Amino acid sequence: MKIKIQETANLQETEVIINCRQTDENILKMLAMLRVLDKKITGMKAGETFLLDAAEILYIDTVDKKTFFYTEKEVYETPLRLYELEERLQSCDFVRTSKAGLVNFNQIKSLRPDMGSRMRLTMNNGETIIVSRQYVPDIKRKLGI
Repeated sequence: MKIKIQETANLQETEVIINCRQTDENILKMLAMLRVLDKKITGMKAGETFLLDAAEILYIDTVDKKTFFYTEKEVYETPLRLYELEERLQSCDFVRTSKAGLVNFNQIKSLRPDMGSRMRLTMNNGETIIVSRQYVPDIKRKLGI
């Protein structure tokens, strides 16, 4: 792969062009990573609303009908429902782990099988997420196994 950066002083917005023979899995991964850099999500904490980069979010879960984002050090609440976030973040490599959870695939440090056909994910901050057996095939497909 050849990477070329061209600086143009009068550009209003950064433009990324990918030239390839055909779109393959690696190209799709690059697109997902670029999209997550550009995606912003709002979260609330202590009465304030914060603008977060989707790339910072480790995982999202719902508890008692409330939805929360987890970053490496902070927790934010959002009024959005999980299915709305799933739709918005699908192109950013977020995947469903359970009926109540999504995980940022780019923030997974390691994974291993767990009891009962489940999977255990360790996030970059050391937290552990359990993938219910219903969603394990999606994770495996994303990994190419």
